[in-house]
Amino acid sequence: MYATVRHYTDPELSEQLRSRANEVLELVSGIEGFEGYYLIHGDDGTISVTLYDSEASAKASNEAAAGWLSENMPGVVADHVAGGEVVVQR
Repeated sequence: MYATVRHYTDPELSEQLRSRANEVLELVSGIEGFEGYYLIHGDDGTISVTLYDSEASAKASNEAAAGWLSENMPGVVADHVAGGEVVVQR
């Protein structure tokens, strides 16, 4: 399993994305190998976590998310994107 974590410093983004949850979930779940999505309202911003069965799918989700944000929420970009293979899970 592969995970991608995106951090956005805008704490209000989580509410904006929550109001468009169906669109966001359709986007990320439409990528082959989708295993999960989490949207987190953090103390210092908004965090999203996506899980896929392959590295290629996880990377494709980064491109899809950036494209969706550019089209639907101009000016919003992830401040930090990190990802990799999940090595321990429960």
